[in-house]
Amino acid sequence: MNWESWSAFWDMGGNAFYVWGSYGVTALLVIVELVQLRARRLSSTRKLFRLQRAAAGRKLSEVQP
Repeated sequence: MNWESWSAFWDMGGNAFYVWGSYGVTALLVIVELVQLRARRLSSTRKLFRLQRAAAGRKLSEVQP
């Protein structure tokens, strides 16, 4: 598409609210997804470390009489 000016580009032929709103909602949802993925990764990593420490503690208590 060819636009006469930048203002025509930003107006998107009268559909600017729909077009830019769609981009905004998509960007927001991608950011929310990335934040949630990071939180789940940190939670899983902490849980694995706790399980490893618990397993190491059990092994030590089994060795000691």
